[in-house]
Amino acid sequence: MNALAATNRNFKLASRLLGLDSKLEKSLLIPFREIKVDPDEVNALAQLMTWKSAVANIPYGGAKGGIGCDPRELSISELERLTRVFTQKIHDLIGVNTDVPAPDMGTNPQTMAWILDEYSKFHGYSPAVVTGKPVDLGGSLGRDAATGRGALFATEALLAEYGKKISDQKFVIQGFGNVGSWAAQFIHEIGGKVVAVSDISGAIKNRNGLDVPRLLKHAVENKGIKGFDGAEPLDPKALLLEDCDVLIPAALGGVINRENAGEIKANFIIEAANHPTDPEADEILAKKGVVILPDIYANSGGVTVSYFEWVQNIQGFMWDEQKVNCELKNYMIKGFQSIKEMCKTHNCDLRMGAFTLGVNRVARATVLRGWEA
Repeated sequence: MNALAATNRNFKLASRLLGLDSKLEKSLLIPFREIKVDPDEVNALAQLMTWKSAVANIPYGGAKGGIGCDPRELSISELERLTRVFTQKIHDLIGVNTDVPAPDMGTNPQTMAWILDEYSKFHGYSPAVVTGKPVDLGGSLGRDAATGRGALFATEALLAEYGKKISDQKFVIQGFGNVGSWAAQFIHEIGGKVVAVSDISGAIKNRNGLDVPRLLKHAVENKGIKGFDGAEPLDPKALLLEDCDVLIPAALGGVINRENAGEIKANFIIEAANHPTDPEADEILAKKGVVILPDIYANSGGVTVSYFEWVQNIQGFMWDEQKVNCELKNYMIKGFQSIKEMCKTHNCDLRMGAFTLGVNRVARATVLRGWEA
C-alpha cells in the first residue's frame, strides 16, 4: 500500500469513528494537483499536512510541492538558479495569507532565503511568506532544531504515560540528518542512551551508548557517520531490528513494513519521519504490543515553530529562544493530551486518535464556515 492509499485509508477510518456523513467526508478529501516529484507521495504528504496542522492546533491548512532533483549533485549556483525559477513559477500561488512554504528534505535556510528574495521582487519585501529562513532575515531562533526537539517532547509525554523516563531508555535512530541528529543530541543531554544510528553513509552501533557530541562533530567533518571510531559498523538494513526500548525512524517513508515489522524489538516507535510505517506493519506491531506515536503528531514540532516564525514576522517582534522552546513544549503536551482524549472516546490507538482529532477539527471548521454542502 503506497503513502496516498494509506493516508486515505486512515482518513476514512477516522471519518467513520466520528460519524461524518458521506457528503462532508467527500468535501474534506481535497483533490490535489499532480506534481512530478512523486504524485502519490506528494499528495499524501499534502493531506498529512492538513491533519498535522489540525492536530497541532495551528491555523494552517495543508500543501506540499517540490522539485524532482538530487540537490547533492548540483552546485550552489545551480541550486540558487533552480530555486529562483521555481519561485517565479509559483509566486502568484504563495503569499503571507495564502500558502507559506516551509523547509523540507533537500532544503535549508539558504533555500528559503532565495525564495524570500525572489518573491520580494514581485510583491515587495515579505518575510512572512516563507519560514525556516536564516535568523538574519527574520527566521526564528530554534527553528533548525524544532522537529527534533518536538519529537523529544512527544517522546517524554508518551513515556510518562507508562511511568518511564528518557534517561532509562535505549534508543535507535534511523536518519542522522536535521531531525535525527537534533533528537539524538537532546536525548543524550538528558541521559538517554543512543545505541545505534544510521545515515546515507552507513550505520553504526555501540551497546554502551554512542558519544553523541563526538559523533556530531565527526558527521560534520566527514559528511556522514561512517568511520566513527567510537562504534562498530552495522548493516543499515539491520538497524531497525537492533535491540532497544525506543525506535525513532527519522529518515524516509515506508521503512517499517510487513517484511521487517515482526522482527522489531522496540517497545515504542516515534515516527519522526513522514509515513515510516506501512499499514500492514501497523497491524503486526499492534499484535506485538508495540506502541506507535504517529507522524502527524510526533514530527509536528517543525511546522509548529514555522507557525511561530510566521507570527513573529507578522508582529515584527522576535522571540528569544527560551520562549520559542517553551511555547513548543506547551503545544506538544496539549497535542498529546488531546490525542489521548480521542483515544479514550473512540477506544482506538494513538494513530487513529491523532487522525480522528485532526479530521474532527477540520470537519468542525468546515461545517461552521458552511462549506459542507
